[in-house]
Amino acid sequence: MNHIEPATTTERRESARRWRVLAICLVAGFMTLLDVSIVNVALPSIQQGLDAPAAALSWVVSGYALTFGLVLVPAGRLGDDRGRSRMFLLGLGAFTVASALAGFAMTPLWLVIARLLQGVAGGLLNPQVLGLMQQLFHGRERGKAFGLFGAVVGISTAIGPLLGGLIIQLAGQENGWRWVFFVNLPIGVAAVLYGLKVLPRDGAREQSRSLDLVGVLLLGGGLLCLLLPLVEQEGGAPWFLLIVAVVLLALFVAWEHWYRVRGHSPLVNLRLLKIRSYSFGATLGLLYFAGFTSIFFVLAVYFQRGLGYSALQVGLALTPFAVGSAVASALGGRIVYRMGRRLVIIGLAAALLGLLATDLLLAMHPGEAAGLVTALPLLVAGIGSGLVISPNQTVTLSEIDAAHGGTAAGVQQTGQRIGSAVGTAAASGLFFGTLTTSGFDAAISDGLIVSVGFVTAALVVALAEVFLLRRPADPSAGG
Repeated sequence: MNHIEPATTTERRESARRWRVLAICLVAGFMTLLDVSIVNVALPSIQQGLDAPAAALSWVVSGYALTFGLVLVPAGRLGDDRGRSRMFLLGLGAFTVASALAGFAMTPLWLVIARLLQGVAGGLLNPQVLGLMQQLFHGRERGKAFGLFGAVVGISTAIGPLLGGLIIQLAGQENGWRWVFFVNLPIGVAAVLYGLKVLPRDGAREQSRSLDLVGVLLLGGGLLCLLLPLVEQEGGAPWFLLIVAVVLLALFVAWEHWYRVRGHSPLVNLRLLKIRSYSFGATLGLLYFAGFTSIFFVLAVYFQRGLGYSALQVGLALTPFAVGSAVASALGGRIVYRMGRRLVIIGLAAALLGLLATDLLLAMHPGEAAGLVTALPLLVAGIGSGLVISPNQTVTLSEIDAAHGGTAAGVQQTGQRIGSAVGTAAASGLFFGTLTTSGFDAAISDGLIVSVGFVTAALVVALAEVFLLRRPADPSAGG
């Protein structure tokens, strides 16, 4: 008995340490993902406070999304090779500093540069969050951890407009936007100090491999050419860049294969894509985020410009989705190991049902009562979303070696960012195209159809894996 007690005490201590690490990971993930959505409602305040032109306002939003997406994969590889805790603290510190720079901005150009730096720091930080979770948690505990992270994703995306509206209402229209960034400072400083205490030490062995610089340049160039026309529609980014993107990404795939065959360690081990759960899950995530993110864009524009809602009222109207997503994510993380991808199918079906009901109710022209009328279907859609994001994350990474966890997470998150950009571009293009000819009621219906289409496509992918591809996975994959 005396020999068992010390081991039990050690296990309890390590378990408590894991959950403390998860807490700081969730805080960091919340900060970076919140900044994707919270700034949207601050744009009128920024325009008034800095006399910012429309092009600068566009880059305040799109610049963050662009640089965030560009660095995810190299950042995941750096974490795998150089140490996730080290890269986590570097990214968190940089994000906090960039937030301060944004809050103190004196000119529109200053603010745009600060937002670009914020995006780089956020992209550096996020793969470390998932890599640490993959490294520290196993079995059912991993499902619970990813469930909590899924709740953070849903809440941060949906509640951003509400928090932004509250901050601006309290701080005033002219300078309220500054506090949208300043709110990150005390949280970031506290998180860095706490992280120095609780994050696991990085092993010296992680210093050995060199970074695949050619792969970084090809992937970065390909993603830049792909994302720039999507996130910068108003700026008139040339669409021929999409052709350049296809060429560069094809060269990236060829280079990575050649680089690995020559005995080197590529930026992305393409054999990860032979793992069925990973390739299907990453594709499903890309499609779902295309539908999931565009929901908030078209609804926010409809409520604010079409119905005259304030920023705070828009946030309140979207809150049922956030509540449903948070609760369902936590629950989904607990039961995903019993149901696997079937749980994701249930979530996709619920999200689809909620979106269709929202579209149907708005087609009845409820006017200013639209926020109240759509509360229940958005709650259902949020519950469905919570059963998609975290369970899909868990299943997708379930067969990935922890040594490649950061890179795999970076690739997966890059797909999600691409999906978000594609979905938002498609939904906004159709929304504003219809708006010019048929008004807001027709525009919101067309905009929601884009979300419905992408969520349906994600459901088809999930059904294909579960019902059509029951063959054993390739045992050599991921080696």
